[in-house]
Amino acid sequence: MTSQSSGIRNPKARVRARGVIAACAAAALFALGGCAGAVVGAGATAGTAAVQERGLDGAIVDARIQATLNNGWLEYDKSLFPHLASSVYEGRVLLTGVVKTEDQRGEIVRQAHVIRGVREVINEILVDPSGTTGTFARDSWISTQLRTKLLFDRDVLAINYSVETVRHTVYLFGIAQDKQELDRVINYARNTEYVSRVVNHVLLKTDPRRRA
Repeated sequence: MTSQSSGIRNPKARVRARGVIAACAAAALFALGGCAGAVVGAGATAGTAAVQERGLDGAIVDARIQATLNNGWLEYDKSLFPHLASSVYEGRVLLTGVVKTEDQRGEIVRQAHVIRGVREVINEILVDPSGTTGTFARDSWISTQLRTKLLFDRDVLAINYSVETVRHTVYLFGIAQDKQELDRVINYARNTEYVSRVVNHVLLKTDPRRRA
């Protein structure tokens, strides 16, 4: 990061921050993004990453980007951390969540752009003076329901998808094998209870932008 913020000056807080970053890096190898999900053994994690479209090397690069993002948020304003989420796939970064001001959103986006390896930043962060989604429990329920549907559909490679929900809007991210698979995923999202809107940022496996 090139940001010269004052950072976390309490040594104990720095240790906690590093722990969060390490956990997120490990989790990013297991899933596409965010700081959620179980941290599994190194062998299982590597095996999971290897079968993703991005491969093990791509997963490692994305994990580093993810960790740098999380570190930047903590050092800029740790109060924002619970209200933001990011997904990283092949150097593409999707930012979601809620912040209080345009300046905060601008700084979060700026930090993402300057990370080595980032090829694209998709900004879906909302600005609201409350600084919270106000629908966290319902949003989490929606994401869990949709991820479960994808996981148990044999015609969908769920490992290649990321799902984030903010204020009943579902954001889809990742790589689809073909249009038929993507259509299935979008339909699942649209037909999940309480979903008001679906925003698709998934690329097809054959999309030339993956090699740009």
